[in-house]
Amino acid sequence: MPDWGILDEVWQVIQDRAEHPSAGSYVSSILTHRKGVDKSLEKVGEEAVEFILAAKNQVPERTVSEAADLLFHLLLALQASGTDVADVLDELARRRR
Repeated sequence: MPDWGILDEVWQVIQDRAEHPSAGSYVSSILTHRKGVDKSLEKVGEEAVEFILAAKNQVPERTVSEAADLLFHLLLALQASGTDVADVLDELARRRR
């Protein structure tokens, strides 16, 4: 069974970098970029395309890698847009009922 807790760990790191930006942090560089939320949204788009191509071309290792990139950048975009991932999870739970 996969450890879904890793998503919470990544979310906690993203929140920490948002509250305490660090000059050497990739997360901080995206969250404080001059383009604002647009930068994180660009990254989601880029990673989505890369995931689609990997999945379409049936390259399992690239599909996994690009899916991880997409999930990571989606979490970053949620933070950048002021959306709590808990709200997204609540919405998924609501739809499950």
